[in-house]
Amino acid sequence: MLLRSLCTLNDGAVNSLEEINALIERRSREIAVDIKTVPFSRLDNWIIDKNGSLKHSSGKFFSVEGIRVETDYRTPRCWTQPIINQCEIGYLGIIAKEFNGVLHFLMQMKVEPGNINHVQVSPTLQATRSNFRQAHHGRKPLYLDYFENASPREIIVDQLQSESGSHFLRKRNRNIVIMVDGGVKVYEDFCWMTAGQVKNLMRFDSKVNMPARSVFSLLNPRRLDLPFRGNSPLPYFGKSLLLSARTDHSVHSMDYLLSWLTGIKAHCDLTVRSCPINKMTDWRVTEDEIVHRDNKYFKILGIKVSIANREVASWCQPVIKPVENYLCAFVIKEFHGVPHFIVQAKLECGNYDAPELAPTVQCLVSNDVKNSSNVPFFDYVRNAPPERILHSTLQSEEGGRFYHAQNRYMLVMADESFPAEMPEGYVWMSLRQVYAFLRFNNFVNMEARSLIALLPLQQGAV
Repeated sequence: MLLRSLCTLNDGAVNSLEEINALIERRSREIAVDIKTVPFSRLDNWIIDKNGSLKHSSGKFFSVEGIRVETDYRTPRCWTQPIINQCEIGYLGIIAKEFNGVLHFLMQMKVEPGNINHVQVSPTLQATRSNFRQAHHGRKPLYLDYFENASPREIIVDQLQSESGSHFLRKRNRNIVIMVDGGVKVYEDFCWMTAGQVKNLMRFDSKVNMPARSVFSLLNPRRLDLPFRGNSPLPYFGKSLLLSARTDHSVHSMDYLLSWLTGIKAHCDLTVRSCPINKMTDWRVTEDEIVHRDNKYFKILGIKVSIANREVASWCQPVIKPVENYLCAFVIKEFHGVPHFIVQAKLECGNYDAPELAPTVQCLVSNDVKNSSNVPFFDYVRNAPPERILHSTLQSEEGGRFYHAQNRYMLVMADESFPAEMPEGYVWMSLRQVYAFLRFNNFVNMEARSLIALLPLQQGAV
């Protein structure tokens, strides 16, 4: 059922790709959006406490606080930074339904205040606990009841997954997909799409938002109900990826990988303590921003928001604005015809459980161009010839907390001379093994999940 959905772009789909793209473009023009940066003192309903932290007057939603980090895992070993503390767990939920034998997903045309292009394709439900409990005194999110009342037989995916560990403190969301049989009312700004149509939109810059990519990464093609050999409509590389998702023929056993990751976690020390924002080293606090003294990494800004089709029409909030973009990439190599991914165990200060599995490369582009020798495989990805690049797009980060944040996401096929030996903290995994870790909470980070969602399962290399 999922394979048929992946291979359905127009014939058999409720809506054609042309209709979906027209809807995105039309709603981008029609929805009134006004975003202004304002000083922290003009953030309505937000307060600055004695430590310089930004907190909502209700005590809900999230806060921006300072932390001091100490670790013995790689470098640097100690630093301070601001971070978003949002301990509540929200919903990232998608409703699925079969139409004429083709699985469809109910996707939302959603505007977040930080979106660089306003409308992006989003999950059916994307809401924090404060939002769906209506702490903002606005409308209840549409389709919430479907997820709160879902029976076990309706649930396809239901997991707690982390968000960006460099910017959120132990933040997790409930990623959930439910299958429904009865009629579902389709409200304005919602649209049924096949998996292939969503994947097609992911081939372009920032059309599908980060929460949707997170949820789609969890749909495991190992459970596909159609063969990928013989008359399968998938071209070669799509077939080989599905082979990697199904086969037991891997460089390492799962027992080896679990022991490898357990050993790293057991020997990794990470201490995160509260630190007053106004006493953080290397950071400056002004009326308008919290910024690194060398203008690196990111800054905290205040914004005043007006979006016409939201549960609340206007509000104020702090946001993270990146100063530098990230490069996030998987290097892929075939072993005995089975594609494998170089996965690293990466420690980020906000990780819920020490290091998580991350892409081969996940680093600041401008910062590490100067020190690329310190970042394994960075030069290999940056200098990859076009014929080796399976995917390369700018994808947005979570627009509810990040302002105009886009990072480069790449999939690079290694050549035959690429070494099989890995440096410490890196390992080869088949796609089946990646999906095995994706079945559980807090193993695979947000950036790696985005790349898994971007895999070209239904088309060859581009």
